[in-house]
Amino acid sequence: MEKDARIYVAGHRGLVGSAIVRRLRAEGFTNLLLRTRAELDLTRQTEVEAFFAAERPAYVFLAAAKVGGILANDTYGGDFIRDNLLIQTHVIEAARQTDVQKLLFLGSSCIYPKFAPQPMPENCLLTGILEPTNEPYAVAKIAGLTMVKAYRKQYGFNGISLMPTNLYGPGDNFDLTSSHVLAALLRKFHEARLTSAPTVTVWGTGKPRREFLHVDDLADAALFLMQRYESEDPINVGVGEDISIGELAMMIRDIVGYTGDIIYDTAKPDGTPRKLLDVSRLHALGWQARIGLREGIAATYAWYCAHHGG
Repeated sequence: MEKDARIYVAGHRGLVGSAIVRRLRAEGFTNLLLRTRAELDLTRQTEVEAFFAAERPAYVFLAAAKVGGILANDTYGGDFIRDNLLIQTHVIEAARQTDVQKLLFLGSSCIYPKFAPQPMPENCLLTGILEPTNEPYAVAKIAGLTMVKAYRKQYGFNGISLMPTNLYGPGDNFDLTSSHVLAALLRKFHEARLTSAPTVTVWGTGKPRREFLHVDDLADAALFLMQRYESEDPINVGVGEDISIGELAMMIRDIVGYTGDIIYDTAKPDGTPRKLLDVSRLHALGWQARIGLREGIAATYAWYCAHHGG
């Protein structure tokens, strides 16, 4: 990728997109094409086609997506499948029509089967049932992966697909009705500390295990793979280690400085029992995550306090 190449980062204000923009700018890429949702609605085909025809990006990082935690996915499944299908279909097709040199599509670890082998290798995709609470989102993302692969075969389209694990970091969504677990717990413990609440309630049993990758590490991996990865097969991006939700809650409680008790609401769903990615292929290419979980959470909490009040 040339430093002055025209690079479109779709979803540049989101958690992932903003991290990719930071990484590209840090590496000296100067010709970034960025549009807000008000300026370019990716669910509208005519708008997307007009943008690509006018701007002719050479590279595309497709980080735009409708995302959320277990509650949002379970409640608004129709919105999740519709919006994600529309966004990715319009962007990938417009990229093909305008001869984009390379497109990077972001899948998600949550689209693997609910009872996939652990750690999850890339070839276990589509080998079992999905987690019901996020099935609409998963089906949309699987369609995106399949579209990229099919376009490579039929049109010679240069697209790659990444499968990142659970993400967190600056710019995360901390809305308790739509956030992912780590961000939700940070906010819960923060507010409990401020109000001296005696307890904090955590959904489920605390037993499910999750892997967490700092979004700046994902952005680094995305740039690394955009420049070096050429396979039609999706590639996992993670740290290769996981932690139980209960252990995560205790770590966040300690980082925030909350001294009350943790209560588990076992009437709420746990979701998939375990989600750990097999990142051996990524490691073999020469990339590994660098930001430790405790270090990353502490930095994210500092960002949260600075932007949402301490």
